[in-house]
Amino acid sequence: MNTLNESHDSETRHFVERFALLLDEAGMPRTPARVFACVLAEDRGRLTAGELVERLHVSPAAISGAVRYLTQAGMLVRAREPGERRDHYAVHDDVWTDMYTTRMALLRRWEQAIAEGIDLIGADRPAGRRLAETREFLAFLQGEVPDMLRRWEEHKAARL
Repeated sequence: MNTLNESHDSETRHFVERFALLLDEAGMPRTPARVFACVLAEDRGRLTAGELVERLHVSPAAISGAVRYLTQAGMLVRAREPGERRDHYAVHDDVWTDMYTTRMALLRRWEQAIAEGIDLIGADRPAGRRLAETREFLAFLQGEVPDMLRRWEEHKAARL
């Protein structure tokens, strides 16, 4: 390997670890965070389980659990090229849009649970007022995120 590739590989490894740490701090388990960052930083946008084992220096079992987590979360897709015998894992084109769209359903469920909490606790109590503000915030997000995603799609279309 030449020095230029070694330097690029080292910089990529550093990015992967830094970004994975941020994802970990946000609540994503460490190995899935590293796998996601690794695939995201790959020029081809896809890696096999074996390539992930080699790059991240973790066990095949750790990779298996991580890609299962990431595919269930909609952050990676599993695919196979015609004629290949091994699956690869890729970041799909609209990963961030899809994640936010999925989160909208979660926000609706949270808002519903908060509404039930307000009914049980009472809106006139301090906890009920906090819950009401939380519900209002969640409703606000549900109103704003679709517009934000629409503007993002317009922005992407204008770039091309």
